[in-house]
Amino acid sequence: MKRSFTTKMLALAVGLATLTFGYAQTPYHTQALDVKLSGTSTLHDWHMDAKQGTSDAAFVVEGDKLTSIAKLNFTLPVRNLKSESSGLDKNAYKAMNVEANPNIQFVLTASSITPAGGNNYNIKAVGKLTISGTTKDTELQATGTYNPADKSITVNGSKKMKMTDFNVKPPTVMMGTIKTGNDITISYNLKYTK
Repeated sequence: MKRSFTTKMLALAVGLATLTFGYAQTPYHTQALDVKLSGTSTLHDWHMDAKQGTSDAAFVVEGDKLTSIAKLNFTLPVRNLKSESSGLDKNAYKAMNVEANPNIQFVLTASSITPAGGNNYNIKAVGKLTISGTTKDTELQATGTYNPADKSITVNGSKKMKMTDFNVKPPTVMMGTIKTGNDITISYNLKYTK
């Protein structure tokens, strides 16, 4: 009788472990991305684009539904950001002190996911954003789309902020006659795959 009870308990434990594993977090990653940094100046609006960086995440997918994000980190080398002007690039890298702080980074600390119809989701990601060596608690809002066919997850959104929030002095050129505005927008589109 005791042996039968032990066997049943073991079977129950294995069943629960299997059920839990079915909803386990799955590692995803990406190196292909589309990030745009845009702003204004006294001469014209400007933008810098990057197509390469790295991001690793652990998403929880139940059936074909995205339910949560257990982990996410993102690294973008500053020098991957390029504009149509090498002069603008040089001034931006200098303002962000790229030699001492070569990367823009984000590390997730909390998140929530809300269904938005079909395979779309509203994502709120809170984490530590580091730019130019300064780290700030930052909330990002994004739209996520889960593709059941290839199990990929696409995330896109944008965030408005000020350069001075991260101790970056807005660049000036031509002896200060052209000044960059303090307000910037970071837009991002990433496709995560297993």
